[in-house]
Amino acid sequence: MPTNDLLTLRLLSGNFGLHIVVDELISKGRAAMSEQTAPIEPGQPSSGVRWRRFAVTLGTVAVGAAGMVVLTAQGVLGAQFAISGMPFTVTADKLEGTGFEQFATLDQMIPDSPNQGDTGGQVVVIVSAIDKAELTNLCQSISLGGINLRITAGGSGKPVTARTLVVDGDEIAGNASFRNINVGQDASTVDQVPGVKGNPGVFAQQADTVTINNLRQNNYATTAAVFTLPNLHMGFSSDGC
Repeated sequence: MPTNDLLTLRLLSGNFGLHIVVDELISKGRAAMSEQTAPIEPGQPSSGVRWRRFAVTLGTVAVGAAGMVVLTAQGVLGAQFAISGMPFTVTADKLEGTGFEQFATLDQMIPDSPNQGDTGGQVVVIVSAIDKAELTNLCQSISLGGINLRITAGGSGKPVTARTLVVDGDEIAGNASFRNINVGQDASTVDQVPGVKGNPGVFAQQADTVTINNLRQNNYATTAAVFTLPNLHMGFSSDGC
């Protein structure tokens, strides 16, 4: 379903047949996993930051917080890591991206994770991948039980920038515009983000560009080849994003 016109939509989990993908994955025994490998950029060191590796208890989070300060990552961040199973909220006044893909997959927790509940250690997620992204007034928060770890960046006219940004979440909301969008493409054939594809037979969509105003996401994992956060502030707060 290609089009050369600007298409304005409202993104919600389940639109554009994403609910079809979720049903399909469940019916196949929740066995499909996509490979999302971020390429190493020439001359860039292969180091990375994984936002989702927050500890369960406040004490261990405080101990590890110093390592979170270095949130400008350059290198490869593999999307195939065991998630903690703790969702986190991300908001932004505006997201602008070049090269956009979206499809569904499964994220895995470690065996017998204390966060698995009745999920069996697997979470059905929507993968949203962007080759080059800018986010204005980014906010990320995770509830730690009575208090939130809150990160803000990208204000004062200096947006957050990312390369090969891959976000796994189960809810997306905002006012979105896509240019040259294909809806219903096979996920194994998407090509807007180098190295990021879904499984054969899985419903996907891709577009040349994406703009989302008033973005709000419920996420389980974020990876990027390069992630730069100007005006970064991190701290504990009674309020989330």
